[in-house]
Amino acid sequence: METKTIILGTAGHIDHGKTTLVKALTGIDTDRLKEEKERGITIELGFAHLDLPTGQRVGVVDVPGHERFVKNMVAGAMGMDLVALVVAADEGVMPQTREHMEICQLLGVKRGIVVLTKKDMVDEEWLELAAEDVKEFVAGTFLDDAPLLAVSSTRGEGLKELLQVLGEMVSRITPRAPGGPYRLPVDRVFTIKGFGTVVTGTSISGQIRMGDEAMISPRGLSARIRGIQIHGREAQEARPGLRTALNLQGVDREQIERGNVVATPGSLHASYLLDLKLLYLKSAGRPLRHRIPVRFHVGTVEIIGRLLLQNDEIDPGTETFAQIKLEEPVGVLPGDHYVIRSYSPVRTIGGGRILHPLPRRRKRTRPELWTELAILDQGGPQELIGFHLERAGVRGLTQPELAIRTGLYGKTLQREIDRLLSTKAIIRVDSEGQRLVHGMVYETLKEQALRMLDIYHREHPLVQGLPKEELRSRLFSRAGDPKLFQNMLNDLIGLQQILQERDLVRLATHQIALGEAEEEIKAALEKVFKKAGLQPPSREEALAGVPCATGTPARIFDYLVREGTLVRLKDDLYFHRSALDRVRSMVVDFIEKHGEIGINDFRDMAGGLSRKFMIPLLEYLDNQRVTLRVGDKRKLRG
Repeated sequence: METKTIILGTAGHIDHGKTTLVKALTGIDTDRLKEEKERGITIELGFAHLDLPTGQRVGVVDVPGHERFVKNMVAGAMGMDLVALVVAADEGVMPQTREHMEICQLLGVKRGIVVLTKKDMVDEEWLELAAEDVKEFVAGTFLDDAPLLAVSSTRGEGLKELLQVLGEMVSRITPRAPGGPYRLPVDRVFTIKGFGTVVTGTSISGQIRMGDEAMISPRGLSARIRGIQIHGREAQEARPGLRTALNLQGVDREQIERGNVVATPGSLHASYLLDLKLLYLKSAGRPLRHRIPVRFHVGTVEIIGRLLLQNDEIDPGTETFAQIKLEEPVGVLPGDHYVIRSYSPVRTIGGGRILHPLPRRRKRTRPELWTELAILDQGGPQELIGFHLERAGVRGLTQPELAIRTGLYGKTLQREIDRLLSTKAIIRVDSEGQRLVHGMVYETLKEQALRMLDIYHREHPLVQGLPKEELRSRLFSRAGDPKLFQNMLNDLIGLQQILQERDLVRLATHQIALGEAEEEIKAALEKVFKKAGLQPPSREEALAGVPCATGTPARIFDYLVREGTLVRLKDDLYFHRSALDRVRSMVVDFIEKHGEIGINDFRDMAGGLSRKFMIPLLEYLDNQRVTLRVGDKRKLRG
């Protein structure tokens, strides 16, 4: 039989015959717990498979109808492609009928069928009244034009017609494409002797194969897929829409619980804070207050959290943006549907879609932080990519990080990135790490670099340029990406806006030009060091001999050092370049004549220099690779 990746779920009030209907259609009793058998009610999710007359097999999720177990119903409704709203003909629409219907709408269920059960319990007139009641109830919802069939599960009346209609509906449903990361929200965890840990759930996206690595979110655990079963049969891979059991290697039963998600490694980042599109149900009855505690349902998990609103409260029937601060982290993706139930008394009050799985805190005093959520709600792929990259700033985002934030994957994400790269709307910083930066952020960075260099040149007119690493530390509040910085420098150099000379960076227009007074100071300082020869004064002594405006001789002194006229050998010991050239020539001539030179030879040749000057000069020649020290003597290199 063809396995079509479709999940049919039930919904409806307690004791309206959901489980009996599933058993009549499939031959499988989904009430497996002893307590369920004893009490005659469904407590946990039940699972079966249905073989349709068309030859298609679909998965069936039977949900509990009792109000105490609505959280289990929410978990089961997460993966539904098609819902059978079950209403008992002898009772009609009841409280859990309404709540289950609201949950299905909040979770984005789009298709369904209405099934009136227990037709054998009422006469034809009552059955017609019940049908009218249900039609009025579903008017204006996704079940407005849905087929409505009456059946008796105990007598088998209407079941053949129901199967035929279901087959026609299923044949028109396009199976979910296996795009994006694999995700399976866990609804059961157990161990099988000889196999180890097994989890079950409905695969909601992506695909995973035998032997693949997987992560357990939000716990950050790693596991390997040891075995796969689809609807109770061995399989090599799991795809979206299929009822799946995974045998996990590398994790113990105690390390996983219901609500965890088995996913592609690196595809989910757990967060305590989420951006939401929220519909506050009209049936809630009273205004919803800022920071009110609620029960947050997504996938198969229920977490207590506080709703953060832009205003003090919102009225029932309002659709708005919100954030939720959770007591425990959760790994979700944009577009995931969720349900919110009141803390006490427990009742479904709203739900919607997740807009951002890793947002920043949106303060009520900054309205712009809330209005930008409209982009996440209505924006197209390129707008979403631009939004997240712009807010990432100079850090940028990798393609996997973009996927988590945008909900775009694979070829779709790559296609949109390529389009944005072609117009330079975004910049690829690192092809190996796939890091991307928004084009505006990149242009702003270049403007800041030019502005910083301009300010530096005005503050230090006699300095050739700013050290490259100092410019990087000024541009980035924290350690900036070296590749982004170098890319930016290369672009500015290519545009002939800056020049890089060794480790210094300067504006292409910057030239050092000494004024008349500065030229006089320069000449005076040079004269001091030329006259001193091989016994130069300290920096402080030299500056003291050149009276001028405060600070100017010091700047000229530093300028002479940077341009190489004065050379610092150690500490506060500076020599004029001409003096060092003379020493080099003297030492080379001596060694060429005598084969080597000792420290006494050098002292005699230099006119009785003290060790204060001799040792630094000889070491300077060693460092310049003119001489090579051998014991107490020095010879020429090469």
